[in-house]
Amino acid sequence: MAVYKDNATGTWRVIYRFTNWKGERKQTQKRGFATKREAQAWEHEVMLKQNSKLDMTFASFFEVYEADKKQRVKESTWESKSHVIRTKILPYFGNRKIAEIEAKDVIAWQNELMAYRDEKGKLYSSDYLKTIHAQLTAIFNHAVNFYNLPYNPARRAGTMGNEVPKEMNFWTKEEYLKFSEAMMDKPRSYYAFEMLYWCGIRSGELLALTPADFDFQKQTVTISKTFHRSKGRDIITSPKTKKSNRTIKMPPFLCEEMQEYIKMLYDIQPDERLFTVTKSYLNHEMERGAKQAGVKKIRVHDIRHSAVSLLIDMGFSVLAIGERMGHEAEKITYRYAHLFPTVQTEMAEKLEMERMTKEGANGKNT
Repeated sequence: MAVYKDNATGTWRVIYRFTNWKGERKQTQKRGFATKREAQAWEHEVMLKQNSKLDMTFASFFEVYEADKKQRVKESTWESKSHVIRTKILPYFGNRKIAEIEAKDVIAWQNELMAYRDEKGKLYSSDYLKTIHAQLTAIFNHAVNFYNLPYNPARRAGTMGNEVPKEMNFWTKEEYLKFSEAMMDKPRSYYAFEMLYWCGIRSGELLALTPADFDFQKQTVTISKTFHRSKGRDIITSPKTKKSNRTIKMPPFLCEEMQEYIKMLYDIQPDERLFTVTKSYLNHEMERGAKQAGVKKIRVHDIRHSAVSLLIDMGFSVLAIGERMGHEAEKITYRYAHLFPTVQTEMAEKLEMERMTKEGANGKNT
């Protein structure tokens, strides 16, 4: 490396030569440093990152972490992780050397976050605190696993907050039918919500659907992708989880409805999106329809909960519901246990019968 003064501007610049992972010699430079000391400090940090030395600052190691991780996760996932790190973690730890951060420093950081109040006096939720801490833990884990940091101070400090089950609202079938009737004035909205409710799919899965995903002879729809909008761009990626890749059997009436809808879309191609709207549009339509139908206001994602509730009420097993929803059976049991009101009663009754049967058998043997 070399540090030079730019006489034309009075600022300093650094020229950095290095060998990349292919063994090729490369050169880069950074301009605009106000002082020679700032230029040398940047030069030192770059050398540490290049040699993976943990004498670097936490902010510099985050750049290493980003380079290692960003291409391995979905863009939307990285955006949410990065936002938490840049707003809640880097302002506190950014200038600290990562190798010198101890558990007591993490505890002090936790205490600041737990004591925070916004302009309305509101605390961070317990669930959000847990999410923030998980991101710090992940960065230190990366340093431990791949860059020889002796231990993870965030893990040693212990987490903050607890995972609180999110409030789950849902419509009964009667409430949904009232809502869907109110949606009939806008065919696109009506058919979108029909797919969400009767198939139980996620909104991102709905917005990624194309005509090619439907097989009306087999009465199925294949879920193989999801949609989200980021920085003004429409992005299609693989579904939320591996289990989310699934083929759903559709009821005949829904097949007829979707065939009607596709015919309405002039000259649509097999790989074009059927619902060229946004999640914001769906939210707005939910509010409008709920108000017009006189049913309680719920979120778009709560329609998925409503679909699960209906299937539970119809007597389907946890395993069957999980397959349709793209969830592990254990998650269905955990998240919707309160919707199985008769299960515990049935268990108790069968245990009673089992006990009585054993007693009867013992009585006969004596």
